[in-house]
Amino acid sequence: MHTLKASDGLELRYEVDDYTDPWREADTVLLLHAAMGSSRRFRAWVPHLARDYRVVRLDQRGHGESGRPGPDQLSFERLMLDAVELLDHLGVDRAHVAGASAGGIVSQGLAIHHPARVRTLASFAATPGMKKVDTDYSGWVARIGRNGVAAFLRETIADRIDVKTADPGFVDWFIAESARTPVEVLARFVPMMAGVDLQDPLPRIACPMLVVVPGADPLHPPSEYAPIVERVPDCEFVVYEGLPHNITDAEPDRCARELHRFLSARRAH
Repeated sequence: MHTLKASDGLELRYEVDDYTDPWREADTVLLLHAAMGSSRRFRAWVPHLARDYRVVRLDQRGHGESGRPGPDQLSFERLMLDAVELLDHLGVDRAHVAGASAGGIVSQGLAIHHPARVRTLASFAATPGMKKVDTDYSGWVARIGRNGVAAFLRETIADRIDVKTADPGFVDWFIAESARTPVEVLARFVPMMAGVDLQDPLPRIACPMLVVVPGADPLHPPSEYAPIVERVPDCEFVVYEGLPHNITDAEPDRCARELHRFLSARRAH
């Protein structure tokens, strides 16, 4: 992995996967993972994207191999700034930005607050913020604090993955990988994200946007995604019927192909 020291001193880790032709200038795709995630959760996306794009996968602060943020080092603004500083570090003026769940909310925030840095936006299973949703995030934090991340996910896995069709080995890996996130980080990260509301500034997203949502998401019903379609001027909306929340993990090939299709169509115009 590569290391970037953020402007507040925290060390961030990231991966770069690039199998593009070295004599051509390739666009960069920045992937931002969900809460309890890491860059490794996008591992299966890489073969679909890295032949045509330079793929950058960031471990968001407090997750994966990145450093744990101190008392004044965790905010929504700081998560967006981390992405901007990574693009600066890599010498990328504008990137295609794609995010999953909480990472999708950060991606939306980037397109709103740093529009010059976002070429296209793709949001997977991500509402426009978590403030105006029905999910009991305070209950999440309490259960994680009592039982740990792994036990919480084991109890609620059906909200995230179709366990009837999923490989049991994948389910175990998903839980173990997510449980690498420290409880004390999630105890701060989840309430912070739960206060984010991007509904009003959605019309400021001027770049082309792809929105992919799970049709059977117990965490977020279709009505919670509706403001994106209603307010973003250039938005393509795709529903994966019958699937619970974590489509980017349970259906990585399908999601990556969807993103590649979207990017290829935009590049053709």
